[in-house]
Amino acid sequence: MPVIEKIASWHDEMTALRRDIHAHPEIGFEEVRTSGIVAEKLESYGIEVHRGIGKTGVVGILKGAKGEGRTIGLRADMDALPMEERTNLPYASKIPNRFHGCGHDGHTTMLLGAARYLAETRDFAGTAVFIFQPGEEGCGGARAMIADGLFERFPCDEIYGLHNAPNDDPLKIGIKPGTSMAGADFFDFRIKGRGSHGAHPEVSKDPIIVATQLVSALQSIVSRNISPLRAAVLSVTQIHSGTAYNVVPEEATVSGTVRYLDREVNEQIRSRMRAIAAGLAASFEVEIETDIRNVFDVLVNTDALVEGFADAARDIVGVENVYTKSEPVMGSEDFADMLFKVPGVYCTVGHAGSVPPHNPGYVLDDGILPVGASLLARIVEKRLAA
Repeated sequence: MPVIEKIASWHDEMTALRRDIHAHPEIGFEEVRTSGIVAEKLESYGIEVHRGIGKTGVVGILKGAKGEGRTIGLRADMDALPMEERTNLPYASKIPNRFHGCGHDGHTTMLLGAARYLAETRDFAGTAVFIFQPGEEGCGGARAMIADGLFERFPCDEIYGLHNAPNDDPLKIGIKPGTSMAGADFFDFRIKGRGSHGAHPEVSKDPIIVATQLVSALQSIVSRNISPLRAAVLSVTQIHSGTAYNVVPEEATVSGTVRYLDREVNEQIRSRMRAIAAGLAASFEVEIETDIRNVFDVLVNTDALVEGFADAARDIVGVENVYTKSEPVMGSEDFADMLFKVPGVYCTVGHAGSVPPHNPGYVLDDGILPVGASLLARIVEKRLAA
């Protein structure tokens, strides 16, 4: 069975909606306009709407027409990135330093399409829960919704989500059983030294020297403390210090991210990071404030549900276009936090284009909007069959 015909007939409407959201991007917990559009659309479909969950999150509740049954959750993220768009598209971002550079505008549109179809057909037994999440891009949006009682107020037996994939062939749907995506920490080291004139560094406690030593030492953790059979990544992505050519500054900061597939490995990395910082602080007689915080859990798909999700996907794109991924990826996704609470599956949907997400030239292929919407709708119909 191909893309659901009714959803396919809405392609132009879905494209217009997606491009409107794209032109007005909002970053994490600022999705006021976007969540307003989502809530209004859901209400117009006759779906019960709950606003303000996890600050700007929206939840829709829909009962099937075939009686009582279990509850399936479907989730889409709504936030944009704090970066400039350089696509020169006619519907490009109208807001400086805001860009839907990861395709969340597409995910939101897909879930709205699925919600509309399910509201018109109601061909299932049980309840569908439509979860529109804020702040996926490192802001903790999933955790904010969970802390706000998401699964206590709207219990789900299973939950499903997806992400666009321009690095895959169009219409290819990939699913990785078990551990699928890495967990992530963000870190900041604030080095407090003593400033001086650039001509008299001997009276300073130079935080830049300490920062360079710290960066070098941090890069040794994975290569010299973690087994090569247990994947992990530590990347320093920011170094900030100084204001003038002739001033040794008082402070420097070193920031970055850790990615891991195993919580034990993560704890080992954290321990080494703190020990290295303490050792350098003592060696150079400076103070180093260490802040290491977890932002994403490891994303683990529920093995027992993978085949059911793949079966729904085969209905939409054909047997030849659904495949099992053999390796996890070191990217992260906070849908992991929802999967930590509720069993479910997360997949990728390939589309045309070669520019990756988080690049200023990234473009979502609107051709996958009916595909994603059909997949989300079909999993509800299949899992909640009367």
